[in-house]
Amino acid sequence: MATSTLIQSLIPGAAANQSARSKRQTFLAGGTIAAGQFVSLDSSKTGADRALYVKVIDTSGGAIAIGVPTVGVALAAAAAGEKVVVTVAGYAENAAVGTATTINLALTIDGTTSGRASIADAANVNICAIALGNATLNTADVWVIPSM
Repeated sequence: MATSTLIQSLIPGAAANQSARSKRQTFLAGGTIAAGQFVSLDSSKTGADRALYVKVIDTSGGAIAIGVPTVGVALAAAAAGEKVVVTVAGYAENAAVGTATTINLALTIDGTTSGRASIADAANVNICAIALGNATLNTADVWVIPSM
């Protein structure tokens, strides 16, 4: 799949999908994914499928996702095996975040809610995004930090 960032449109107020504002890639869902959730590669697969499938970063049971590389933010919901477009770098609207998220804060994967980002702290410094706005109903626009 090709993603071009060679042409840059500098139009104020342009749509989120403007060239060079975000980089998106298509993967297959390794399980159920909701729109806005942060995902990572699905290492439960074998061979090259480990780089083809993504899954929600699982922090259920209080497991902190320290060091889990974030692929990005899912743009739409997907069931297992379906295609899912992921913002892997740049601007992503309505990403799942913690309620305390405020503009310009560095975000890391939430240690208690799977697929959600929260304010980074000394215990979990794997920065996955920067908040571009305050959280509203556990979502905020973010700038995804590329890890791929």
